[in-house]
Amino acid sequence: MAIQTEFIDFIVNISAIRAKYPGGWQQCLEDHANLIGGRVWYDDYLFRDGAMNPHDIGRLVDQWSSLGLIGRAQVGGQDCWVDFCVHERMFGGTTLPCDWLIPHGKWSVAHVDDPGSPEVGRDSSLLNS
Repeated sequence: MAIQTEFIDFIVNISAIRAKYPGGWQQCLEDHANLIGGRVWYDDYLFRDGAMNPHDIGRLVDQWSSLGLIGRAQVGGQDCWVDFCVHERMFGGTTLPCDWLIPHGKWSVAHVDDPGSPEVGRDSSLLNS
C-alpha cells in the first residue's frame, strides 16, 4: 500500500512503533484513536500524522523522540531519518534522506518493502480493516 501526503507529514515506520512505542502498536492506535481518519492514517508499514506549520511538526518530533524513537542520526557522515521522518509534500519530499520511504505517485509515499497500491488517506475505507 501507500499513504497519501498532505502539507507537512510526520511519517513513522511501524516496525519502530512495534519495537519502541510504550505499549507497542496497539497502544499507539489507542492513543491516536480520536485522530485516525482526520490527520492520522496508516497502512501495514507506515503511520502518518501531520501538521500545517513547522512549529507543530517540531512538537511531533519532540513528542515521538521523548517516547524513545530516533529521529535523526549520522549515517555515513550524513544526517538521515531513522525511525520517523518529516516529509514536505509541496517542497520536495523528505527533509533528510530516509532509506525506508519511497515516492509513490504524485501525492503519496510508500515503504520500500510495500511499494504497491492502493493508497490510504484521510477517511480511507481501508483504515480499521
